[in-house]
Amino acid sequence: MVKRAMKTTRLALVASVVVMGLVFTLTRSGPLVSSAAASTTLAATSLGVKKTVLYLDIGASVSVGVQPTPRDPTGQPTNRGYSNRLVTIEAAKGIALKLTELGCPGESIAMMIKGPDPCYVAPDTQLSDAIVFLHTHRAAETLVTIDLGFNTLDVCLRGSDIDLACVTPKLALLRQQLRHVLRSLTSAAGQHVVMVGLGHYNPYLTKSVKEGAAEVFGKNSVAALRRLNESLLEVYSSFKIRMADVAKAFHEEDVHVVRISKKEVTTANVQYECKFTWMCAPKPFGPNLHPTDAGYQVIAQAIAAVLPANL
Repeated sequence: MVKRAMKTTRLALVASVVVMGLVFTLTRSGPLVSSAAASTTLAATSLGVKKTVLYLDIGASVSVGVQPTPRDPTGQPTNRGYSNRLVTIEAAKGIALKLTELGCPGESIAMMIKGPDPCYVAPDTQLSDAIVFLHTHRAAETLVTIDLGFNTLDVCLRGSDIDLACVTPKLALLRQQLRHVLRSLTSAAGQHVVMVGLGHYNPYLTKSVKEGAAEVFGKNSVAALRRLNESLLEVYSSFKIRMADVAKAFHEEDVHVVRISKKEVTTANVQYECKFTWMCAPKPFGPNLHPTDAGYQVIAQAIAAVLPANL
């Protein structure tokens, strides 16, 4: 049995907490245009802009770069998420992405469709605002990233147990609701819109190196999150939308044993989990499901990897 072995990784994450003290946080009050987008546009200009592309980012907490910060150790939106990092990646290619974030922490697909949520005032929803954005900019070249699904399934994964009887019906509901969202978005989109769906990483891998109920939970989460990504890929593919393989970017299938010390071993995927999320961070910043700076960077790279060459 693989035992928990996180001492070395935890030291690295403590250092990252100090770095996070420099995070510039963002407050939410409806659609948000990232300040990073403007600065990166200037950087792209100095490199020689080939073109400017609108970038609409929709989803839940990961879509708005939520991380624990000194101001709010439980997590808050930041300007260090994958969307901001994708702006930087594309700027290096001469593509100036003008970023608008509509995401809302805690958002499920049902909340996105019909509310209520803490980010939008009825009758507005994240979906209705996304549709308005696409209609308004119908002639513009636009990138849309869609980060949905985890919060629909997560109700089956909370606590120290996984309700396996809950997973199948929730995934069926997820597929139905996501199809509704994509039909609405593609109907509103013009002919110059590229959409990319995001798969999900598994934040519960660290539990698999513990013993007892936590170990069972961690192992069962692997099957549940794999089924989630299969469902997402099925729906995105049916709309001919590419999906960024975030689980692969997080090396979740790499289970080879890594020795930390003479007495401590872990697995490579758990080490990556500690690097790419706050799950191994000491209190008050961890454990936290959200990505670190390094995690958001690899998510951005996974998105960039599936973008068409002519974006």
